[in-house]
Amino acid sequence: MVRLSVDCMGGDHGPSITLPACKAFLARHPQAELLLVGKPEALTEAAHWPRCRIVTASEVVEMDDPVEVALRRKRDSSMRVAISQLKAGPDGASAAQACVSAGNTGALMAVSRYVLKTMDGIDRPALASVIPNQHGGFTTMLDLGANVDCEAEHLLQFAIMGSALVQAVDGKANPSVGLLNIGEEQIKGSETIKRTGEMLRTVAAAGHLNFYGNVEGNDIFKGTADIVVCDGFVGNVALKTAEGLAAMLVGFIKEEFKRGIYGKLAAVVALPVLNRLKARVDHRRYSGAALLGLRGLVFKSHGSADAFAFETALNRAYDAARNRLLDRVHDRVVETMQACPKPAAAADSAGDKAA
Repeated sequence: MVRLSVDCMGGDHGPSITLPACKAFLARHPQAELLLVGKPEALTEAAHWPRCRIVTASEVVEMDDPVEVALRRKRDSSMRVAISQLKAGPDGASAAQACVSAGNTGALMAVSRYVLKTMDGIDRPALASVIPNQHGGFTTMLDLGANVDCEAEHLLQFAIMGSALVQAVDGKANPSVGLLNIGEEQIKGSETIKRTGEMLRTVAAAGHLNFYGNVEGNDIFKGTADIVVCDGFVGNVALKTAEGLAAMLVGFIKEEFKRGIYGKLAAVVALPVLNRLKARVDHRRYSGAALLGLRGLVFKSHGSADAFAFETALNRAYDAARNRLLDRVHDRVVETMQACPKPAAAADSAGDKAA
C-alpha cells in the first residue's frame, strides 16, 4: 500500500474540492491509502471512507498568509500536520510516503523545508513540473515559484535536481539542460544568469551534466532541452502566461465557431478534433509540481485547482511514491553534487584554512 497525506484545507476552495478528488482517487487506486488532514467538522463526509484516516489539524494556512505566520504562529495548520506525516518516527518509518497540498506556495516551501530539511548539498527546494512541447513529449521546468530570488549556485543546484528527476522518472541517461535567458548568446542576461552559465559550462565540461546552453521562452514549447532552469519569479510568470494563452486560444476558437450557422455546422464536424486539442492544452492535466531537494516527497497543486486537477496531483504523488522517486533522486543528486568541482572561492578558502 502507498499512503499519501493530504492537506484537505489548502487552496482556494478547501474540502469542497479536495474531498471529491480524494474520493475519485481512491476509487481508481485500490492500493492507495489516504491521511486526510484538516478540521474534523469539515471532513465528516469522509469519516467512514475505506482506506482513509482523518488526522486532526486545528488551523488553516490561508492563501494570503505571510510565510512567518504559517511557519511560526500556525503550528497546528493542516499544511504543517500533513507535511509532518513524512517524518520518520522512532521505528524509522513515516506515516505517509508523500504529501499533497494546494496551499500557499511560499508557506508550503518554508514549512516543508523547516519540517523535513533539505538533502545534502541542496540549499533550497525547487518546484518542478512538466509542460507539453511540440514533440508530443514534455519539458521539465524548474523553479516554478518556490524561490523568487536566486543566486547562481541555486540555479546550478536546480539544474542538477532537474537532471536527476528526469533520469530517475523518464529513464533518460543524459537529459539536456537549458538555462532560460533573453537570448542564446553567452553575453546576454543578468550577472546572475551569466555566472550560472559559466558554472554550468564548467560542470558540463567535467562530464557531470549535459548543458545545452541558453534557451529562450519559445524553446520551452519547442522541446529544445529536456530541462529548463530559471528562478521562481520567471518560472511562475512563464507558467501562468502559458496557461492563460492556452485558455485564450481555446476561447477564441469557440467564439469563431459560434459565428453563424456555417460555423456551428463546422464545429459539429470538428468537435472530436477540438476536444483533443482542448485536452492537450488543459493545464489541469499537468497539475502536481514536485518540491525537489527535500528529505520527503511534497507535491504542490494549483491553488485554484478543481477536483480534476487536484486528483491529477494525487496521481503524480502516488506514482512518485510507488516508484521510490525520493531515494532515486536523492542518490543521483548526492552522486552528482559530490562529483561537481568546488567553486574557486570555496577552494581558495579551504586552502587558506589548511595553511
